[in-house]
Amino acid sequence: MRHEDILKNCLEHKHALIFAAGIATTLIGAKVVKSQAFKDTATKGMATIMAVKKDAEECFQDMKENAEDIVVDSNAEVKKEIYVESEE
Repeated sequence: MRHEDILKNCLEHKHALIFAAGIATTLIGAKVVKSQAFKDTATKGMATIMAVKKDAEECFQDMKENAEDIVVDSNAEVKKEIYVESEE
């Protein structure tokens, strides 16, 4: 058989080729997921995500506290202006 004939036969059975490719991908994927390198990478990635989450929560808490301080200061100034006007 020539290469052209083999290619022609393969193209006639493309569903079988797709099925075989799916099985091969599954087997290779299972090997990759079970590998120690993948587990190490996933663990490092999760640790990074957790650190970013913690930093974001701290940043949000700081922003919230600053906003609350601004509101308190603003209300204090408004009250001061009201009392100054009422004394005159």
